[in-house]
Amino acid sequence: MQTQIAFFVSITFSLIAWGVVTARYIWPELRLRQRADALPPLLVLHSFRFIGLAFLVPGVVSPDLPSAFAHSAAYGDMVAAMLALLALMSLPGASGVVIAWIFNLWGTADLFNAFYQANHAGLMAGKLGATYFIPTFIVPLLLITHGLGFRILLQHQKVSALQQSRHAA
Repeated sequence: MQTQIAFFVSITFSLIAWGVVTARYIWPELRLRQRADALPPLLVLHSFRFIGLAFLVPGVVSPDLPSAFAHSAAYGDMVAAMLALLALMSLPGASGVVIAWIFNLWGTADLFNAFYQANHAGLMAGKLGATYFIPTFIVPLLLITHGLGFRILLQHQKVSALQQSRHAA
């Protein structure tokens, strides 16, 4: 039971720490940018979600790690990483914004699904083995940056100077 408490305390502290980092350093920089310039740093970060494949590596995780959780988390993260890269390559075009929406919706749902699958399977923190750092260190950052992604995607976009000059002519 103490292991599970330490696990959830670690997640909580990570959410708080990443929240402070985001509020003080990340958001002040991104909030001044146009959507097409603000999304790429978040997308690059999420392109590393392939790390979720570690849930499938014997010896990295316990053999008792529920396979439903491991497969769902690993492949969901892989899809999220591919969508992030596709959005990154498609920006600043309109298709990039659409793919960024798809990525952000998928990526957020994938993280919540992983929490659901872990809870449903009665996952004990010790079964995560070396991947313990993923939900305690990385996932809180991913959740926060998905929140930023939604905020950026929902922001009203000012018309660029180039569009204004074309419109006036």
